[in-house]
Amino acid sequence: MPTTLRTATEDGVRIITLSRAREYNTITPALRDDLAEAIDLADRDREVHVILLNAEGPAFCAGYGLDWATVRAPREVAADAPVWDSVQDMAMMGRYVETYMKLWYAKKPTIAAVQGWCIGGGTDMVLCADMIIAGGSAKFGYPPARVWGTPTTAMWVYRMGLEKAKRYMLTGDEIPAAKAAEIGLILETVDDDALQGHALAFAKRMAMVPINQLIMLKLLCNQTAENMGLASSRQLGLLFDGIARHTQEGLDFVERANEVGFRQAVRDRDDPFGDYGSRR
Repeated sequence: MPTTLRTATEDGVRIITLSRAREYNTITPALRDDLAEAIDLADRDREVHVILLNAEGPAFCAGYGLDWATVRAPREVAADAPVWDSVQDMAMMGRYVETYMKLWYAKKPTIAAVQGWCIGGGTDMVLCADMIIAGGSAKFGYPPARVWGTPTTAMWVYRMGLEKAKRYMLTGDEIPAAKAAEIGLILETVDDDALQGHALAFAKRMAMVPINQLIMLKLLCNQTAENMGLASSRQLGLLFDGIARHTQEGLDFVERANEVGFRQAVRDRDDPFGDYGSRR
């Protein structure tokens, strides 16, 4: 039985709901495995035409549950400790990427309904969905672009174009929902109170289309991004993410997190920019 999400089916729509509200649905190994299984089951179910991913609580996904990650990567190690193994790192992070990409490679259309924060690893996940609908108060962004990470699924350019992707990758700036819709990162925004009902109604409307049509049309659209080099971009993003966590600046960030806690280290990183909860 999954411990991090629940599922339901309505009129051909499989609803997958992340249910770690108190933890802002941060990503853990358990959530990764539960989500992978839930998507696979929905994709195999002949009664399901569309997959809708949503979440409980004030945030869709606030990234990885990273306190454990910084503790696992201390700066000062024993002299005989093994050096960082990039291949092992890619294999470890690759398990998360494989799960997120199930939203992209599922034969059936995938829709995400996003409220609150969707940042860092949360964007690695949600940008793999075919369409994203957000509540008006939702906020997106990849703050690890400032230190300690790169987008592992590399979806930014494919969703909104080269120059806009650079604008947000090279600053890590927060993106309010309305701006995200304007620049093409997401499909649309609706009032927060209407989000879940609107997304479900849209998914049910899509589910009225024969499943063979949905599968063919999704593949036809996605193939354009594949032909543009999505797979190789993703491989580079995955590799660079590991490298970014092992630069001098990345190790300094880990050391600071070990000294004052991860949340304070994040505040230290983001306060100069005045976003993600910081104020100038």
